[in-house]
Amino acid sequence: MQIPIFTVDAFTNRPFSGNPAAVCLLENDLDEDLHQKIATEMNLSETAFIRKLKPGDDFTKSSCFGLRWFTPANEVPLCGHATLASAAVLFHVQKNTNSVLTFVTLSGELKARQVKDRIVLDLPLYTAYPQELKEVEELIKAAVGDMTVQDIRYSPDMKKLLVRLSDTYERAVLEELKVNAQRFLSAEKTGKVKGLILTVKGNSSGKGHDFYSRYFAPWYGVLEDPVTGSAHAVLSSYWSEQLGKKEMLAFQCSRRGGELKISVRNDGRVDIAGQTAVVLKGNLTV
Repeated sequence: MQIPIFTVDAFTNRPFSGNPAAVCLLENDLDEDLHQKIATEMNLSETAFIRKLKPGDDFTKSSCFGLRWFTPANEVPLCGHATLASAAVLFHVQKNTNSVLTFVTLSGELKARQVKDRIVLDLPLYTAYPQELKEVEELIKAAVGDMTVQDIRYSPDMKKLLVRLSDTYERAVLEELKVNAQRFLSAEKTGKVKGLILTVKGNSSGKGHDFYSRYFAPWYGVLEDPVTGSAHAVLSSYWSEQLGKKEMLAFQCSRRGGELKISVRNDGRVDIAGQTAVVLKGNLTV
């Protein structure tokens, strides 16, 4: 069987930056174990599988599809950058004629639409609640050593720990921080953390970024993810509250880097917009 497959760099308009995702278009149902085998073979932080929901659906004309995401190690409930990449394949490669695409996922229905040169994702917004330091002290120390931490929050929905470093730190400090994410596996004792977000306040006077972040998920086989939509579903809620802003510009400071345009809505959801670059088109033989 031949499966059309694409590699798309998400949250960037340049090849080889942003966050790469593999996207597979499934004409027919795939054996369940093949999803994970393909994702492991692709060895990117996420491989997305777009499937038709009913006979007669068409990747060019239909507006609603099933969508699943797999890391090299397992299936995940939400992935923003691979959703952005999936929408890019449908809009830009398949030339889908709809103004809005709906994806049926483990996180409910997610929508994607084109606005100028960006694709806008409609994602759930997740609250992060104050977290006692002593429970996660060893994990934080493994991540940032003796750096000053200003705030710690935990999102039970996404199982993500948000660690805000002191406002005295600039973006460069976060970028240059050497993190051995493999150590997080033994340092995390609670069993409830599956992703660690490090974040610092930006300098948004003028046209700068409102906040910066890095994201680590060794529990899912991803030591550091280049640009993470699902982490920003948590960061957007936190920084909107902290800054008193609904519209924000964020930058994830991985080696590849990526920019996210954020609009927090009043209905408990968030619009996250980004650009994409399709860098590979081919067929997978299974």
